[in-house]
Amino acid sequence: MRLSELIALSAAMGISMSASAAEIQVMSGGAPKEVFTLLTPKFEQQTGNKVKFNYAVITAIREKLAAGERADVLILPVPVLDALAKEGKVRPDTRTAFGTLGISVAVKDGAPKPDISTKEKFKAALLAAKSVVHATPGQTPSGNHMAKVINELGIADAMKPKTIHKPALAGGVQLVASGEAELGIYPASEVAGVKGVVIVGPLPQGLDLTIVYGGAAMTGGAAPDAAAAFVKFMAAPENREVWKEAGFEPPH
Repeated sequence: MRLSELIALSAAMGISMSASAAEIQVMSGGAPKEVFTLLTPKFEQQTGNKVKFNYAVITAIREKLAAGERADVLILPVPVLDALAKEGKVRPDTRTAFGTLGISVAVKDGAPKPDISTKEKFKAALLAAKSVVHATPGQTPSGNHMAKVINELGIADAMKPKTIHKPALAGGVQLVASGEAELGIYPASEVAGVKGVVIVGPLPQGLDLTIVYGGAAMTGGAAPDAAAAFVKFMAAPENREVWKEAGFEPPH
């Protein structure tokens, strides 16, 4: 093949690849952010597609969708995805569970680890702490759950002056790393890998919460095939270890 023909063929192939590639808009809660940071470059390399993320707390995403904002893929707790499927906003055939998360208690690296093995010991640890940070109630599942737990333990009044409400996306876990908060209580994936912080353990039995995260393509998205491929890729067995290292157990 002559050089001129080779150049023409290469140009044609480039145009073809460019035409088939898509830009995928993903709207996600913050819990899987570390997983996507690791896996997205691999997906982009394999498919030629590009992925852009918009991370926000769950209530903010619901508000964006209600206001008419669109995305190609939604990554949210599975019950939220199922509700959106009933509203016709996501494609049920693409809905896939990625993994389950528990809520963990974290302290600054090097700080003493409190005993949180039972309800009563966890209650004592909360009361003994000078400051506690967790997500804002009403904005995320973990924030809602912690408000419920503190009320159930009967310590709402005692905790109020020393509790900071801040989502992990807004730097809540970093307050533990800096020593501004003695205890941080967040989904395991939002603590795993954060420098200067160590996980003490999960909430004790009877106070624990399991959050199942998943993904689905939105109906009427600009890149339906690429969106479905992204969800499928993230749930692929060969990527399971990345989810596990980020704090996600396999979905049941």
